[in-house]
Amino acid sequence: MAENGDINIVLSNSLSPDAATRNAAEQQLTQAAENNFPLYLATLVQALADENAEGQIRVAAGLALKNAFSAREFARQHELQAKWLQGTDQETKDRVKSLALGTLSSSNAQAGQAAAQVIASIAAIELPRNQWTDLMATLVQNVSSGAPHQKQASLTCIGYICETQDAELRAALISQSNAILTAVVQGARKEETNNEIRLSAISALGDSLEFVGNNFKHEGERNYIMQVVCEATQADDSRIQQGAFGCLNRIMGLYYENMRFYMEKALFGLTILGMKNEDEDVAKLAVEFWSTVCEEEINIEEDNAQVESSDQMRPFYNFARVATNEVVPTLLMLLTKQDEDAADDEYNLSRAAYQCLQLYSQAVNANIIPPVIQFVEGNLRSEDWHFREAAVAAFGAIMEGPDEKVLEPIVKQALPVLITMMEDSSTHVKDSTAYALGRITEACSEAIDPNTHLDPLIRSLFAGVHDVKMASSCCWALMNLAERFSGDLDAASNAITPHFNASVTNLLNVTSRPEAETTVRTTAYEVLSAFVQHAATESFPSIASLSDVIIKRLEETIPLQSQVVSIEDKIALEEMKTSLNTVLQAIIQRLDKEIAPQGDRIMQVALQLLSTVSGKSAVPEAIFATISGLANAMEEDFAKYMDAFKPFLYNALGNSEEPSLCSMAIGLVSDVTRSLNERSQPYCDDFMNYLLNNLRSAALGNQFKPAILQCFGDIANAIGGHFETYLSVVAQVLQQAATVTASPDGSYEMYDYVISLREGIMDAWSGIIGAMRYSNKTQALQPYVQSVFQLLNLISQDMNRSEALMRSSMGVIGDLAEAFPGGELVDAFRQDWLTAMIKETKTNREFQSRTIETARWAREQVKRQLGGQQAVMQQT
Repeated sequence: MAENGDINIVLSNSLSPDAATRNAAEQQLTQAAENNFPLYLATLVQALADENAEGQIRVAAGLALKNAFSAREFARQHELQAKWLQGTDQETKDRVKSLALGTLSSSNAQAGQAAAQVIASIAAIELPRNQWTDLMATLVQNVSSGAPHQKQASLTCIGYICETQDAELRAALISQSNAILTAVVQGARKEETNNEIRLSAISALGDSLEFVGNNFKHEGERNYIMQVVCEATQADDSRIQQGAFGCLNRIMGLYYENMRFYMEKALFGLTILGMKNEDEDVAKLAVEFWSTVCEEEINIEEDNAQVESSDQMRPFYNFARVATNEVVPTLLMLLTKQDEDAADDEYNLSRAAYQCLQLYSQAVNANIIPPVIQFVEGNLRSEDWHFREAAVAAFGAIMEGPDEKVLEPIVKQALPVLITMMEDSSTHVKDSTAYALGRITEACSEAIDPNTHLDPLIRSLFAGVHDVKMASSCCWALMNLAERFSGDLDAASNAITPHFNASVTNLLNVTSRPEAETTVRTTAYEVLSAFVQHAATESFPSIASLSDVIIKRLEETIPLQSQVVSIEDKIALEEMKTSLNTVLQAIIQRLDKEIAPQGDRIMQVALQLLSTVSGKSAVPEAIFATISGLANAMEEDFAKYMDAFKPFLYNALGNSEEPSLCSMAIGLVSDVTRSLNERSQPYCDDFMNYLLNNLRSAALGNQFKPAILQCFGDIANAIGGHFETYLSVVAQVLQQAATVTASPDGSYEMYDYVISLREGIMDAWSGIIGAMRYSNKTQALQPYVQSVFQLLNLISQDMNRSEALMRSSMGVIGDLAEAFPGGELVDAFRQDWLTAMIKETKTNREFQSRTIETARWAREQVKRQLGGQQAVMQQT
């Protein structure tokens, strides 16, 4: 590969559209890097710098070089950095950097861009280590006195360096802020006549804004930066305008507290003008500026509500509120710029305006109402569908923000009109109306009168469910209605009861249509689940009948497995099985013990489905959730299904390749043992073996361990004294788990894991202690009591803890006191830290009542333990 001809052929092939040719070339490059990394780099950089080579060859060389220094996976990235730092001689390093910097001045723009990427990749390794200290000075010099293409490539390079997500490089760039700003501001000035240079500069400025905080603190520097950016919003080139508005968005997000002067003098007018720009991309970014303003002000108000003293409050300037009467009418007019051919997920100007209006409503609350209502009243009956759709969308957008009591009379008045608009001639209007109704049912449901609004509203929403474009919005609104009007779950009837049977019939019709889109069918099943979950007891006979239909439909999916001929068929069938299981879970949960007559059929179809499912699939998880519900409902009667079901449960417990299924199985062991109690004992040897193996498994992550430990507690609770067989092994596991701690500079994930792990340990001990006490085997606990107190002491000293952990800790303290009533542990219970821990939990006003009650109960148990020594506890 040392010959230029050879390397050029390989590089050319690495860009080939033919996969075999491309893969072979990539393999050759990988092999060359493995054989002699310094030579590989020297060869590639020579190809990158070769002015006689084709542009695409040079780009391929640059890409291969960049990939030699950087990778997405952390371990691979670390390995590549080591090869450069320790595995490459200084001469080669200097040559690579020198030729890459030289290529920035290439007359071939593609080669210059490729070199910029290579330099940025090396900078990510060296700058955090205080190496290549003259890089920024070189790039600044290029921008100051280089040829146009060198200026542009150097600015692009600065942008690549600044867009990094690497924490170490980001920290290093703060010290380089002066050099960065000197280069990018010089290139972004209106005096720069070359638009390509100015565009690269404004783009690099946007990437660098996070690192120039110190410069923004100085008024003179800040004024100059803002002047350059504001002038760029008025450039002749719309690409520069876009870059400038993008900069303003980031500046507002980063430096809100410094923006008062600039809002008054320039930004307000510039952004209003920008929103009216003929170039949609420019207008979108100007709209997003106000979205950023609203987000910042919402966050600041939330933060200021949490502080304890006024000197901790963040500056708050009410930019959005002051500008309401100018910005909101502009946004409302932009709502009328819909593109009727736009895809559902396409982000265009009208959608940007809608998002901004939603945020504006949350930022200014009731101040949003007058301009929006004026627009709605003026356009709701317009002959142009664009204006009707904009009016109804605007009404839905302001449902979150103003107080519900303020919105209520307005919504009451509007509902009859909105319901009739569900029959509009335009699908776009109907779709937006359905979404607005969804917003109303979620945020302002008190305005819906069950006597006057509910019947026409439900009818109109069910009419829309059949339309694939409207289905998701209609279903969302229907689910909100089911939840809003559910009332007390023990009530004989609720506002939905008169509509329940017709709604179920409607949903069964929608889901049975062969031509129904998979998404429509899935969403309709979600609505059916919601109606069942929130049904009153009068509807139980109907729910029982519904269970027949759902089980029959599940049974009918089994032969369909053999008819699958495409990926689409497989996905649709799996979606249907999952949806039917979700409905069945809701039925089981609502009927509870009354589901027992259907138990045999449910288990039969569940086992058949588990037998026929192929490869990796979400269906077994859905079936496990159904079986979990059935076990909870049938309790000990579920035992008759265990022999047939256990092979599937064991298989899932041992399947570390599908972690989510394995996790479901662990939870299901807890459910089954809690339901069967001592009747689960015949299966516990196998349960314990699988659970202990999973604890040791390298394939399963740490997140499984707390649930497994908790599962030990559930098994102990279920089989009582029989758990003594496993006690020594489990105690050793719990003691080992108790040694896991998070270092002061550890990640949030590690802190959360330690809390969860300790919750699992405490739940396990609680179950074990109870099991041994009720079976008169408390002496078996004696060897492990000290380690339990050691963990409790560790928890008492660690500020990293949750309410659930404190509640379970209180439970274990009380359990131990009950288990040893003869005063054997009196010295342990006398310790000051334990007294303080109980008192702290008992008096914490932020904790739920059940946590406080558990702490009180623990205190009483400790008092009894101490007997005549109660004076020790007087402080509590």
